[in-house]
Amino acid sequence: MQDPTRLFDLLPWRKELHPERPVFKFKENGEWKSHYIDEYIEKSNLISYALMHLGVRKGENIGLISAGRPEWNYVDFGVQQTGAVLLPIYPTISEEDYLYILNDAHVRLLVVETPALYKKISNIREKLPHLENLCTIVPVEGVKSLSDIYLLGQRYLEEHDDAAKRLQEIKDSLTTDDVCTLIYTSGTTGTPKGVMLAHRGLIMNVQEIKGSPDPSWTRALSWLPMCHIYERMMGYLYQWLCFEISYAESIAKVGDNCKEIHPHMLACVPRFIEKVYDKIYRKGEKMTGVKKKIFDWAIDLAFDYDLDESKLSCWYKFQKKIADKLVYGEIREGMGGCLGMLVSGGATIQPRLTRFFSCVGLDLYEGYGITECSPLIAVTNSNKKGRKIGSVGFAMREIEVRIDSDTNEIQCRGGNVMKGYYNQPELTAEAIDSDGWFHTGDTGYFDPDGYLFITGRTKSMFKTSMGKFINPEVIEEKMKQSPFILDMMVVGAEQKFAAAVIAPDFDMLKDWCGRHGVVAETKEEMIADKKVIARFQKVVDKYNVELGVTEQVKKFVLVADTWSEANKFLTPTQKLIRRNVAAAYKDQIDALFK
Repeated sequence: MQDPTRLFDLLPWRKELHPERPVFKFKENGEWKSHYIDEYIEKSNLISYALMHLGVRKGENIGLISAGRPEWNYVDFGVQQTGAVLLPIYPTISEEDYLYILNDAHVRLLVVETPALYKKISNIREKLPHLENLCTIVPVEGVKSLSDIYLLGQRYLEEHDDAAKRLQEIKDSLTTDDVCTLIYTSGTTGTPKGVMLAHRGLIMNVQEIKGSPDPSWTRALSWLPMCHIYERMMGYLYQWLCFEISYAESIAKVGDNCKEIHPHMLACVPRFIEKVYDKIYRKGEKMTGVKKKIFDWAIDLAFDYDLDESKLSCWYKFQKKIADKLVYGEIREGMGGCLGMLVSGGATIQPRLTRFFSCVGLDLYEGYGITECSPLIAVTNSNKKGRKIGSVGFAMREIEVRIDSDTNEIQCRGGNVMKGYYNQPELTAEAIDSDGWFHTGDTGYFDPDGYLFITGRTKSMFKTSMGKFINPEVIEEKMKQSPFILDMMVVGAEQKFAAAVIAPDFDMLKDWCGRHGVVAETKEEMIADKKVIARFQKVVDKYNVELGVTEQVKKFVLVADTWSEANKFLTPTQKLIRRNVAAAYKDQIDALFK
Protein backbone atom coordinates (compact mmCIF):
# COMPACT_ATOMS: atom_id res chain seq x y z
CA MET A 1 0.00 0.00 0.00
CA GLN A 2 1.29 3.47 -0.89
CA ASP A 3 2.57 5.54 2.03
CA PRO A 4 0.25 8.36 3.13
CA THR A 5 1.02 11.78 1.60
CA ARG A 6 -1.81 13.64 3.34
CA LEU A 7 -2.55 13.07 7.00
CA PHE A 8 -6.10 11.86 6.45
CA ASP A 9 -4.65 9.09 4.26
CA LEU A 10 -3.95 7.39 7.59
CA LEU A 11 -7.63 6.35 7.70
CA PRO A 12 -7.57 3.91 4.75
CA TRP A 13 -3.98 2.99 5.72
CA ARG A 14 -5.13 1.77 9.13
CA LYS A 15 -8.21 0.02 7.78
CA GLU A 16 -6.07 -1.89 5.29
CA LEU A 17 -3.39 -2.96 7.77
CA HIS A 18 -5.12 -3.58 11.11
CA PRO A 19 -8.92 -3.15 11.06
CA GLU A 20 -9.29 -5.53 14.01
CA ARG A 21 -7.16 -3.52 16.41
CA PRO A 22 -8.58 -0.60 18.49
CA VAL A 23 -7.39 2.78 17.29
CA PHE A 24 -8.24 4.64 20.50
CA LYS A 25 -9.12 3.87 24.09
CA PHE A 26 -10.83 6.37 26.35
CA LYS A 27 -12.11 5.99 29.89
CA GLU A 28 -15.85 6.50 30.28
CA ASN A 29 -17.67 5.96 33.58
CA GLY A 30 -14.57 4.33 35.03
CA GLU A 31 -14.11 1.82 32.18
CA TRP A 32 -11.82 1.85 29.17
CA LYS A 33 -13.83 1.90 25.95
CA SER A 34 -12.31 0.88 22.61
CA HIS A 35 -12.89 2.84 19.38
CA TYR A 36 -12.21 1.12 16.05
CA ILE A 37 -11.28 2.28 12.56
CA ASP A 38 -14.76 1.91 11.05
CA GLU A 39 -16.20 4.31 13.62
CA TYR A 40 -13.24 6.65 13.05
CA ILE A 41 -13.84 6.76 9.30
CA GLU A 42 -17.62 7.06 9.61
CA LYS A 43 -17.57 9.94 12.09
CA SER A 44 -14.77 11.79 10.30
CA ASN A 45 -16.79 11.57 7.07
CA LEU A 46 -19.98 12.75 8.78
CA ILE A 47 -18.12 15.81 10.05
CA SER A 48 -16.85 16.43 6.52
CA TYR A 49 -20.39 16.20 5.12
CA ALA A 50 -21.68 18.59 7.79
CA LEU A 51 -18.97 21.11 6.91
CA MET A 52 -19.86 20.77 3.23
CA HIS A 53 -23.50 21.48 4.13
CA LEU A 54 -22.42 24.59 6.06
CA GLY A 55 -20.49 25.85 3.05
CA VAL A 56 -17.05 25.59 4.63
CA ARG A 57 -14.41 26.45 2.07
CA LYS A 58 -10.87 25.27 1.47
CA GLY A 59 -8.47 27.16 3.73
CA GLU A 60 -11.15 28.20 6.24
CA ASN A 61 -10.11 27.86 9.89
CA ILE A 62 -12.19 25.55 12.11
CA GLY A 63 -11.50 25.79 15.86
CA LEU A 64 -11.21 22.93 18.35
CA ILE A 65 -10.68 23.29 22.10
CA SER A 66 -10.36 19.89 23.75
CA ALA A 67 -8.10 17.59 25.68
CA GLY A 68 -6.99 14.36 24.03
CA ARG A 69 -9.86 11.98 23.25
CA PRO A 70 -11.10 10.03 20.20
CA GLU A 71 -13.39 12.86 19.07
CA TRP A 72 -10.38 15.16 18.80
CA ASN A 73 -9.19 12.98 15.92
CA TYR A 74 -12.63 12.70 14.31
CA VAL A 75 -12.81 16.49 14.11
CA ASP A 76 -9.19 16.71 12.91
CA PHE A 77 -9.62 14.46 9.89
CA GLY A 78 -13.22 15.53 9.28
CA VAL A 79 -11.94 19.09 8.83
CA GLN A 80 -8.84 18.15 6.84
CA GLN A 81 -10.80 16.07 4.31
CA THR A 82 -12.72 19.18 3.19
CA GLY A 83 -9.57 21.22 2.67
CA ALA A 84 -10.40 23.36 5.70
CA VAL A 85 -7.74 24.03 8.32
CA LEU A 86 -7.92 22.75 11.89
CA LEU A 87 -7.08 25.33 14.55
CA PRO A 88 -6.56 23.45 17.84
CA ILE A 89 -6.36 25.61 20.96
CA TYR A 90 -5.25 24.80 24.50
CA PRO A 91 -8.12 24.09 26.92
CA THR A 92 -6.23 25.86 29.70
CA ILE A 93 -5.69 29.40 28.41
CA SER A 94 -7.57 32.55 29.43
CA GLU A 95 -10.69 34.08 27.90
CA GLU A 96 -8.49 36.95 26.74
CA ASP A 97 -6.27 34.53 24.81
CA TYR A 98 -9.30 32.79 23.26
CA LEU A 99 -10.66 36.16 22.18
CA TYR A 100 -7.40 37.10 20.48
CA ILE A 101 -6.89 33.77 18.67
CA LEU A 102 -10.48 33.21 17.52
CA ASN A 103 -10.75 36.75 16.14
CA ASP A 104 -7.31 36.73 14.58
CA ALA A 105 -8.12 33.50 12.73
CA HIS A 106 -11.70 34.53 11.81
CA VAL A 107 -13.11 31.30 13.22
CA ARG A 108 -16.81 30.86 12.41
CA LEU A 109 -17.19 27.23 13.56
CA LEU A 110 -15.85 26.11 16.92
CA VAL A 111 -15.98 22.78 18.75
CA VAL A 112 -15.32 22.76 22.51
CA GLU A 113 -15.08 19.75 24.78
CA THR A 114 -16.74 20.51 28.10
CA PRO A 115 -19.45 22.65 29.71
CA ALA A 116 -16.71 24.67 31.44
CA LEU A 117 -15.09 25.52 28.11
CA TYR A 118 -18.48 26.33 26.61
CA LYS A 119 -19.05 28.81 29.44
CA LYS A 120 -15.68 30.50 28.83
CA ILE A 121 -16.50 31.00 25.15
CA SER A 122 -20.06 32.10 25.97
CA ASN A 123 -18.62 34.82 28.21
CA ILE A 124 -16.84 36.39 25.23
CA ARG A 125 -19.16 35.40 22.39
CA GLU A 126 -20.48 38.93 21.87
CA LYS A 127 -16.91 39.94 21.08
CA LEU A 128 -16.52 37.20 18.44
CA PRO A 129 -18.23 38.65 15.35
CA HIS A 130 -17.10 35.83 13.05
CA LEU A 131 -18.29 32.93 15.22
CA GLU A 132 -21.52 31.48 13.78
CA ASN A 133 -21.56 27.90 15.07
CA LEU A 134 -20.51 26.60 18.48
CA CYS A 135 -20.96 23.01 19.63
CA THR A 136 -19.69 20.79 22.45
CA ILE A 137 -18.31 17.27 22.63
CA VAL A 138 -19.70 16.62 26.12
CA PRO A 139 -23.43 17.44 25.84
CA VAL A 140 -24.69 20.70 27.35
CA GLU A 141 -28.44 21.16 27.65
CA GLY A 142 -29.81 23.49 25.00
CA VAL A 143 -26.54 23.62 23.08
CA LYS A 144 -25.55 21.95 19.82
CA SER A 145 -23.31 18.94 20.34
CA LEU A 146 -20.95 16.98 18.15
CA SER A 147 -23.73 14.40 17.86
CA ASP A 148 -25.82 17.09 16.14
CA ILE A 149 -22.96 17.62 13.70
CA TYR A 150 -22.99 13.90 12.91
CA LEU A 151 -26.75 14.07 12.28
CA LEU A 152 -26.30 17.11 10.05
CA GLY A 153 -23.69 15.19 8.07
CA GLN A 154 -25.98 12.16 7.86
CA ARG A 155 -28.82 14.30 6.47
CA TYR A 156 -26.49 15.80 3.88
CA LEU A 157 -25.43 12.29 2.87
CA GLU A 158 -29.05 11.15 2.53
CA GLU A 159 -30.17 14.24 0.62
CA HIS A 160 -27.31 14.23 -1.89
CA ASP A 161 -26.81 11.04 -3.86
CA ASP A 162 -23.39 12.21 -4.96
CA ALA A 163 -22.22 13.31 -1.50
CA ALA A 164 -19.57 10.60 -1.23
CA LYS A 165 -18.36 11.39 -4.73
CA ARG A 166 -18.16 15.11 -3.92
CA LEU A 167 -16.12 14.45 -0.80
CA GLN A 168 -13.78 12.15 -2.69
CA GLU A 169 -13.27 14.81 -5.35
CA ILE A 170 -12.34 17.34 -2.69
CA LYS A 171 -9.90 14.90 -1.09
CA ASP A 172 -8.37 14.08 -4.48
CA SER A 173 -7.80 17.78 -5.12
CA LEU A 174 -5.76 18.22 -1.94
CA THR A 175 -1.98 17.86 -2.06
CA THR A 176 0.73 17.20 0.49
CA ASP A 177 1.70 20.89 0.25
CA ASP A 178 -1.73 22.18 1.30
CA VAL A 179 -2.05 23.74 4.74
CA CYS A 180 -3.75 21.32 7.13
CA THR A 181 -3.45 23.08 10.47
CA LEU A 182 -2.99 26.49 12.05
CA ILE A 183 -1.28 26.44 15.45
CA TYR A 184 -0.82 29.48 17.63
CA THR A 185 2.46 29.54 19.51
CA SER A 186 2.24 29.55 23.29
CA GLY A 187 3.59 33.07 23.51
CA THR A 188 6.65 32.74 25.79
CA THR A 189 8.11 35.86 24.23
CA GLY A 190 5.07 37.90 23.18
CA THR A 191 1.73 37.76 21.38
CA PRO A 192 0.88 34.30 19.99
CA LYS A 193 1.45 33.88 16.25
CA GLY A 194 -0.52 31.54 13.98
CA VAL A 195 1.80 28.98 12.39
CA MET A 196 0.56 27.52 9.09
CA LEU A 197 1.70 23.92 8.59
CA ALA A 198 1.23 21.66 5.58
CA HIS A 199 0.66 17.90 5.44
CA ARG A 200 4.18 17.46 4.06
CA GLY A 201 5.99 18.64 7.19
CA LEU A 202 4.12 16.33 9.56
CA ILE A 203 4.42 13.39 7.16
CA MET A 204 8.19 14.01 6.96
CA ASN A 205 8.39 13.97 10.76
CA VAL A 206 6.59 10.65 11.02
CA GLN A 207 8.66 9.05 8.28
CA GLU A 208 11.85 10.17 10.03
CA ILE A 209 11.03 8.44 13.33
CA LYS A 210 8.78 5.52 12.40
CA GLY A 211 11.70 3.10 12.34
CA SER A 212 12.70 3.64 15.99
CA PRO A 213 9.85 1.91 17.89
CA ASP A 214 10.12 -1.87 18.17
CA PRO A 215 7.93 -3.53 15.47
CA SER A 216 6.27 -5.68 18.12
CA TRP A 217 4.92 -2.70 20.08
CA THR A 218 1.22 -1.88 19.80
CA ARG A 219 0.25 0.47 22.67
CA ALA A 220 0.87 4.11 23.53
CA LEU A 221 -0.44 6.39 26.26
CA SER A 222 -1.15 10.01 25.35
CA TRP A 223 -1.40 12.72 27.99
CA LEU A 224 0.20 15.88 26.60
CA PRO A 225 -2.05 18.53 24.99
CA MET A 226 -3.12 17.34 21.55
CA CYS A 227 -3.14 20.92 20.32
CA HIS A 228 0.64 21.03 20.74
CA ILE A 229 2.39 19.99 17.55
CA TYR A 230 4.75 17.60 19.37
CA GLU A 231 2.04 15.37 20.84
CA ARG A 232 -0.03 15.68 17.69
CA MET A 233 2.85 14.48 15.55
CA MET A 234 3.35 11.57 17.94
CA GLY A 235 -0.35 10.76 17.54
CA TYR A 236 0.10 10.54 13.77
CA LEU A 237 3.15 8.32 14.33
CA TYR A 238 1.11 5.94 16.50
CA GLN A 239 -1.59 5.79 13.84
CA TRP A 240 0.96 5.14 11.09
CA LEU A 241 2.35 2.23 13.15
CA CYS A 242 -1.19 0.98 13.89
CA PHE A 243 -0.82 1.43 17.66
CA GLU A 244 -3.82 1.70 19.93
CA ILE A 245 -3.72 5.12 21.59
CA SER A 246 -5.10 5.42 25.12
CA TYR A 247 -5.81 8.90 26.42
CA ALA A 248 -4.83 9.47 30.05
CA GLU A 249 -7.49 10.78 32.39
CA SER A 250 -5.17 13.57 33.54
CA ILE A 251 -1.49 14.21 34.23
CA ALA A 252 -2.07 13.12 37.83
CA LYS A 253 -3.41 9.79 36.56
CA VAL A 254 -0.58 8.98 34.13
CA GLY A 255 1.04 6.52 36.55
CA ASP A 256 -2.25 4.75 37.30
CA ASN A 257 -3.21 4.67 33.63
CA CYS A 258 0.20 3.19 32.72
CA LYS A 259 -0.50 0.30 35.10
CA GLU A 260 -3.91 -0.24 33.47
CA ILE A 261 -2.90 0.14 29.82
CA HIS A 262 0.71 -1.20 29.93
CA PRO A 263 1.94 1.13 27.14
CA HIS A 264 5.04 0.46 25.08
CA MET A 265 5.65 4.17 24.35
CA LEU A 266 5.06 7.44 26.14
CA ALA A 267 5.79 10.97 24.91
CA CYS A 268 6.60 13.50 27.60
CA VAL A 269 8.45 16.69 28.47
CA PRO A 270 11.58 17.06 30.66
CA ARG A 271 9.57 18.38 33.60
CA PHE A 272 7.56 15.13 33.65
CA ILE A 273 10.76 13.04 33.55
CA GLU A 274 12.19 15.10 36.40
CA LYS A 275 9.08 14.54 38.51
CA VAL A 276 9.15 10.79 37.87
CA TYR A 277 12.78 10.68 38.98
CA ASP A 278 12.08 12.85 42.05
CA LYS A 279 9.30 10.46 43.05
CA ILE A 280 11.72 7.54 42.78
CA TYR A 281 14.35 9.49 44.74
CA ARG A 282 11.92 10.37 47.55
CA LYS A 283 10.89 6.74 47.83
CA GLY A 284 14.53 5.81 48.36
CA GLU A 285 14.96 8.55 50.95
CA LYS A 286 12.31 6.90 53.11
CA MET A 287 14.07 3.51 53.08
CA THR A 288 16.32 2.34 55.89
CA GLY A 289 19.01 -0.24 56.53
CA VAL A 290 20.21 -2.68 53.89
CA LYS A 291 17.30 -1.92 51.58
CA LYS A 292 18.32 1.73 51.38
CA LYS A 293 21.98 0.85 50.76
CA ILE A 294 20.98 -1.42 47.86
CA PHE A 295 18.66 1.25 46.45
CA ASP A 296 21.29 4.00 46.66
CA TRP A 297 23.88 1.71 45.07
CA ALA A 298 21.57 0.92 42.16
CA ILE A 299 20.75 4.60 41.59
CA ASP A 300 24.43 5.59 41.58
CA LEU A 301 25.15 2.73 39.19
CA ALA A 302 22.51 4.03 36.77
CA PHE A 303 24.14 7.47 36.67
CA ASP A 304 27.36 5.84 35.40
CA TYR A 305 25.56 4.13 32.50
CA ASP A 306 26.78 4.64 28.93
CA LEU A 307 24.41 4.39 25.97
CA ASP A 308 27.19 2.62 24.08
CA GLU A 309 27.16 -0.66 25.99
CA SER A 310 30.43 -1.73 24.34
CA LYS A 311 32.08 0.81 26.64
CA LEU A 312 30.68 -0.88 29.76
CA SER A 313 32.95 -3.27 31.60
CA CYS A 314 31.94 -6.86 32.33
CA TRP A 315 31.88 -5.95 36.02
CA TYR A 316 29.46 -3.07 35.36
CA LYS A 317 27.18 -5.31 33.30
CA PHE A 318 27.19 -7.92 36.07
CA GLN A 319 26.23 -5.30 38.66
CA LYS A 320 23.51 -3.97 36.35
CA LYS A 321 21.91 -7.43 36.16
CA ILE A 322 21.76 -7.58 39.95
CA ALA A 323 20.41 -4.02 40.19
CA ASP A 324 17.81 -4.89 37.59
CA LYS A 325 16.45 -7.75 39.68
CA LEU A 326 16.57 -5.84 42.97
CA VAL A 327 15.58 -2.28 41.97
CA TYR A 328 15.10 -1.46 38.27
CA GLY A 329 12.41 -4.06 37.66
CA GLU A 330 10.25 -2.50 40.34
CA ILE A 331 10.69 0.94 38.75
CA ARG A 332 9.55 -0.43 35.39
CA GLU A 333 6.52 -2.07 36.98
CA GLY A 334 5.57 1.32 38.38
CA MET A 335 5.32 2.54 34.77
CA GLY A 336 3.18 -0.37 33.59
CA GLY A 337 5.81 -3.05 33.09
CA CYS A 338 5.93 -2.85 29.26
CA LEU A 339 7.25 0.65 28.64
CA GLY A 340 10.25 0.45 26.33
CA MET A 341 10.61 4.03 25.12
CA LEU A 342 10.19 7.46 26.68
CA VAL A 343 10.28 10.25 24.12
CA SER A 344 11.19 13.67 25.51
CA GLY A 345 10.67 16.92 23.66
CA GLY A 346 9.91 20.58 24.21
CA ALA A 347 13.19 21.37 26.00
CA THR A 348 16.59 19.85 26.69
CA ILE A 349 16.80 17.14 29.33
CA GLN A 350 19.46 16.61 31.97
CA PRO A 351 22.07 14.13 30.69
CA ARG A 352 22.06 12.26 34.01
CA LEU A 353 18.36 11.47 33.50
CA THR A 354 19.05 10.04 30.05
CA ARG A 355 21.64 7.75 31.68
CA PHE A 356 19.36 6.85 34.58
CA PHE A 357 16.18 5.96 32.69
CA SER A 358 18.02 4.18 29.88
CA CYS A 359 19.91 2.06 32.40
CA VAL A 360 16.68 1.23 34.23
CA GLY A 361 15.22 -0.10 30.97
CA LEU A 362 13.04 2.89 30.09
CA ASP A 363 15.07 4.05 27.10
CA LEU A 364 14.94 7.83 26.88
CA TYR A 365 14.96 9.39 23.41
CA GLU A 366 15.14 13.10 22.62
CA GLY A 367 14.07 15.28 19.76
CA TYR A 368 14.58 18.95 19.04
CA GLY A 369 12.22 21.13 17.11
CA ILE A 370 9.89 24.08 17.07
CA THR A 371 6.25 24.53 16.06
CA GLU A 372 7.31 26.31 12.88
CA CYS A 373 9.14 23.14 11.75
CA SER A 374 6.29 20.66 12.19
CA PRO A 375 8.11 20.32 14.75
CA LEU A 376 11.23 18.19 14.27
CA ILE A 377 14.63 19.47 13.21
CA ALA A 378 16.77 16.78 14.87
CA VAL A 379 16.05 13.54 16.68
CA THR A 380 17.75 10.54 18.25
CA ASN A 381 16.99 7.05 16.97
CA SER A 382 17.23 3.40 17.95
CA ASN A 383 20.22 2.60 15.74
CA LYS A 384 23.41 1.44 17.44
CA LYS A 385 24.90 4.95 17.35
CA GLY A 386 21.57 6.74 17.35
CA ARG A 387 21.94 8.46 20.72
CA LYS A 388 24.62 10.38 22.58
CA ILE A 389 24.34 11.72 26.11
CA GLY A 390 23.42 15.43 26.05
CA SER A 391 22.61 15.48 22.34
CA VAL A 392 19.21 15.79 20.65
CA GLY A 393 20.42 13.54 17.85
CA PHE A 394 20.96 13.99 14.14
CA ALA A 395 19.40 16.50 11.77
CA MET A 396 16.44 15.07 9.87
CA ARG A 397 17.60 13.44 6.68
CA GLU A 398 15.46 15.38 4.20
CA ILE A 399 16.22 18.88 5.47
CA GLU A 400 19.23 21.16 5.73
CA VAL A 401 20.45 22.41 9.11
CA ARG A 402 23.26 24.87 9.71
CA ILE A 403 24.77 26.82 12.60
CA ASP A 404 25.24 30.56 12.09
CA SER A 405 28.95 31.28 12.41
CA ASP A 406 28.42 34.58 14.26
CA THR A 407 25.55 33.87 16.65
CA ASN A 408 25.57 30.03 16.82
CA GLU A 409 21.87 30.14 15.96
CA ILE A 410 20.38 26.93 14.57
CA GLN A 411 18.77 27.46 11.16
CA CYS A 412 17.00 24.99 8.90
CA ARG A 413 15.54 24.73 5.43
CA GLY A 414 13.23 22.12 3.94
CA GLY A 415 9.72 20.75 3.59
CA ASN A 416 9.18 20.73 7.36
CA VAL A 417 9.24 24.53 7.57
CA MET A 418 5.92 26.37 7.97
CA LYS A 419 4.14 28.16 5.15
CA GLY A 420 4.35 31.29 7.26
CA TYR A 421 2.61 33.14 10.08
CA TYR A 422 -1.10 33.64 9.48
CA ASN A 423 -1.76 37.18 8.16
CA GLN A 424 1.72 38.22 9.32
CA PRO A 425 3.90 38.59 6.18
CA GLU A 426 6.38 40.90 7.92
CA LEU A 427 6.94 38.48 10.82
CA THR A 428 7.21 35.63 8.33
CA ALA A 429 9.95 37.52 6.46
CA GLU A 430 11.81 38.04 9.75
CA ALA A 431 11.68 34.31 10.55
CA ILE A 432 12.38 32.90 7.08
CA ASP A 433 15.07 34.71 5.11
CA SER A 434 15.13 35.23 1.36
CA ASP A 435 17.06 31.97 0.86
CA GLY A 436 14.44 29.93 2.71
CA TRP A 437 16.34 29.46 5.98
CA PHE A 438 14.17 29.44 9.08
CA HIS A 439 15.82 31.15 12.07
CA THR A 440 14.95 29.14 15.18
CA GLY A 441 16.21 31.53 17.85
CA ASP A 442 17.96 28.58 19.51
CA THR A 443 21.72 28.21 19.78
CA GLY A 444 23.74 25.03 19.45
CA TYR A 445 26.52 23.15 17.71
CA PHE A 446 27.27 19.92 15.86
CA ASP A 447 30.01 17.71 17.24
CA PRO A 448 32.45 15.95 14.87
CA ASP A 449 30.14 12.91 14.69
CA GLY A 450 27.17 14.96 13.52
CA TYR A 451 25.22 15.01 16.78
CA LEU A 452 23.40 18.27 17.51
CA PHE A 453 23.70 19.87 20.96
CA ILE A 454 21.43 22.70 22.14
CA THR A 455 23.07 25.42 24.23
CA GLY A 456 20.23 27.88 24.80
CA ARG A 457 17.92 30.46 23.33
CA THR A 458 19.12 33.74 21.89
CA LYS A 459 16.18 35.65 23.40
CA SER A 460 16.89 34.25 26.87
CA MET A 461 20.54 35.30 26.95
CA PHE A 462 21.48 38.49 28.74
CA LYS A 463 24.56 40.63 29.30
CA THR A 464 25.81 41.72 32.72
CA SER A 465 27.03 45.24 33.43
CA MET A 466 30.54 43.79 33.16
CA GLY A 467 29.87 43.00 29.49
CA LYS A 468 29.67 39.22 29.93
CA PHE A 469 26.94 37.23 28.14
CA ILE A 470 25.10 34.65 30.23
CA ASN A 471 22.92 31.80 29.02
CA PRO A 472 20.49 31.32 31.93
CA GLU A 473 19.07 28.02 30.66
CA VAL A 474 22.43 26.26 31.00
CA ILE A 475 22.69 27.35 34.64
CA GLU A 476 19.07 26.49 35.40
CA GLU A 477 19.26 23.00 33.93
CA LYS A 478 22.43 22.26 35.84
CA MET A 479 21.05 23.38 39.20
CA LYS A 480 17.69 21.71 38.64
CA GLN A 481 19.56 18.41 38.89
CA SER A 482 19.08 18.90 42.61
CA PRO A 483 15.88 17.26 43.85
CA PHE A 484 15.38 20.32 46.06
CA ILE A 485 14.82 22.65 43.08
CA LEU A 486 11.60 22.29 41.10
CA ASP A 487 11.89 25.52 39.10
CA MET A 488 14.43 28.28 38.80
CA MET A 489 15.04 31.45 36.83
CA VAL A 490 18.45 33.07 36.56
CA VAL A 491 18.46 36.89 36.37
CA GLY A 492 21.09 39.60 36.14
CA ALA A 493 20.71 41.63 32.94
CA GLU A 494 22.85 44.79 33.25
CA GLN A 495 23.80 43.79 36.80
CA LYS A 496 27.26 42.94 38.18
CA PHE A 497 26.49 39.25 38.71
CA ALA A 498 23.96 36.48 38.12
CA ALA A 499 21.29 35.74 40.72
CA ALA A 500 18.28 33.43 40.83
CA VAL A 501 14.67 33.02 41.87
CA ILE A 502 14.17 29.45 43.12
CA ALA A 503 10.89 27.59 43.55
CA PRO A 504 11.64 24.57 45.78
CA ASP A 505 10.20 21.09 45.36
CA PHE A 506 8.10 21.28 48.50
CA ASP A 507 7.42 17.53 48.64
CA MET A 508 11.16 16.97 48.88
CA LEU A 509 11.70 19.93 51.20
CA LYS A 510 8.93 18.88 53.56
CA ASP A 511 10.53 15.45 53.97
CA TRP A 512 13.91 17.07 54.61
CA CYS A 513 12.47 19.47 57.20
CA GLY A 514 10.90 16.56 59.03
CA ARG A 515 14.24 14.77 59.25
CA HIS A 516 16.20 17.88 60.32
CA GLY A 517 13.96 19.32 63.00
CA VAL A 518 12.60 22.26 61.03
CA VAL A 519 9.15 23.14 62.34
CA ALA A 520 7.09 25.01 59.76
CA GLU A 521 3.35 24.94 59.11
CA THR A 522 3.37 26.85 55.81
CA LYS A 523 5.58 27.05 52.74
CA GLU A 524 6.40 30.65 53.65
CA GLU A 525 7.65 29.61 57.08
CA MET A 526 9.64 26.79 55.49
CA ILE A 527 11.59 28.98 53.05
CA ALA A 528 12.24 31.61 55.75
CA ASP A 529 13.96 29.10 58.05
CA LYS A 530 17.72 29.61 58.35
CA LYS A 531 18.43 25.87 58.09
CA VAL A 532 16.46 25.66 54.85
CA ILE A 533 18.22 28.68 53.35
CA ALA A 534 21.59 27.19 54.35
CA ARG A 535 20.64 23.89 52.69
CA PHE A 536 19.83 25.67 49.43
CA GLN A 537 23.08 27.58 49.66
CA LYS A 538 24.87 24.22 49.70
CA VAL A 539 22.99 23.20 46.58
CA VAL A 540 23.91 26.42 44.78
CA ASP A 541 27.54 26.18 45.92
CA LYS A 542 27.75 22.60 44.67
CA TYR A 543 26.76 23.46 41.12
CA ASN A 544 28.53 26.83 41.03
CA VAL A 545 31.81 24.89 41.08
CA GLU A 546 30.90 23.48 37.65
CA LEU A 547 30.22 26.94 36.17
CA GLY A 548 32.42 29.74 34.95
CA VAL A 549 33.06 32.62 37.35
CA THR A 550 30.66 34.99 35.54
CA GLU A 551 27.93 32.29 35.38
CA GLN A 552 27.92 31.50 39.08
CA VAL A 553 24.80 32.38 41.05
CA LYS A 554 25.95 34.83 43.73
CA LYS A 555 22.58 35.37 45.41
CA PHE A 556 19.18 33.72 45.36
CA VAL A 557 15.71 34.08 46.79
CA LEU A 558 13.32 31.22 47.62
CA VAL A 559 9.65 31.66 46.73
CA ALA A 560 6.60 29.79 47.99
CA ASP A 561 4.61 29.65 44.74
CA THR A 562 4.35 26.59 42.55
CA TRP A 563 5.02 27.71 38.98
CA SER A 564 2.28 26.48 36.67
CA GLU A 565 -0.03 27.27 33.77
CA ALA A 566 -2.58 28.59 36.26
CA ASN A 567 -0.40 31.51 37.34
CA LYS A 568 0.98 31.90 33.81
CA PHE A 569 4.54 31.13 34.82
CA LEU A 570 4.65 28.09 32.52
CA THR A 571 3.24 27.41 29.07
CA PRO A 572 0.99 24.36 28.54
CA THR A 573 4.15 22.48 27.53
CA GLN A 574 5.86 23.53 30.78
CA LYS A 575 8.24 26.11 29.33
CA LEU A 576 9.17 29.07 31.50
CA ILE A 577 7.47 32.39 30.66
CA ARG A 578 10.31 34.58 31.86
CA ARG A 579 8.61 37.94 31.54
CA ASN A 580 5.77 36.80 33.83
CA VAL A 581 8.09 35.36 36.46
CA ALA A 582 10.20 38.53 36.40
CA ALA A 583 7.11 40.72 36.82
CA ALA A 584 5.71 38.64 39.68
CA TYR A 585 8.95 38.76 41.70
CA LYS A 586 10.18 42.19 40.69
CA ASP A 587 10.64 43.40 44.28
CA GLN A 588 12.51 40.24 45.37
CA ILE A 589 14.73 40.40 42.28
CA ASP A 590 15.51 44.08 42.81
CA ALA A 591 16.46 43.32 46.41
CA LEU A 592 19.04 40.75 45.24
CA PHE A 593 21.07 43.47 43.57
CA LYS A 594 20.94 46.12 46.34
